[in-house]
Amino acid sequence: VTLSVTAKGDVYYNKDKITIAQLPLRLQTLKNTAKDPKVIINSDAGADFKHVVAVLDEVRKIGIPKVGINTDKK
Repeated sequence: VTLSVTAKGDVYYNKDKITIAQLPLRLQTLKNTAKDPKVIINSDAGADFKHVVAVLDEVRKIGIPKVGINTDKK
């Protein structure tokens, strides 16, 4: 699964725009259905780091250990 954070602070779960409040349910579903769940967090170079940290915190709360972070360079 790819989670993307835009410069405006918008969050995308794969290609679906979601709110940070919707993220825990999506992540819990992923954890329950995937044998080896992995999450990649893509961050726009202009994104406020607090939004990226909020997404990362939600992934950690759900207990998904395999997380990668990718930041677009501009």
